[in-house]
Amino acid sequence: MIIQIFLILFIIFAVSKVALRYKDKIISLQELVLWTVFWFMVGFVVIFPASTSFVANLVGVGRGVDLVIYISVLMLFYLVFRLLVKIDKIEKDITKIVRKVSLDKEEKNN
Repeated sequence: MIIQIFLILFIIFAVSKVALRYKDKIISLQELVLWTVFWFMVGFVVIFPASTSFVANLVGVGRGVDLVIYISVLMLFYLVFRLLVKIDKIEKDITKIVRKVSLDKEEKNN
């Protein structure tokens, strides 16, 4: 029971941070909706933990907590993949900019 209270408080904190990021135009409306739905789903699971067992039985997983762990690991791998792709793109963009600045300086010196 106490853990549920702490988790609900954390979810409220997380949703408020998402809302503030949207208000400051750091994230888009689509991201706001995505993260808000995600945190409300987490809240639902926190309030009704037996719901994970029901869904786990539907998909053929033994326990609800196992299903949550499987989904969490998959989401983390996907998010790491997206971050790596973004980092790679940023590195390529920086390389292009540095090359252009270097060539511009070289032309200016000649």
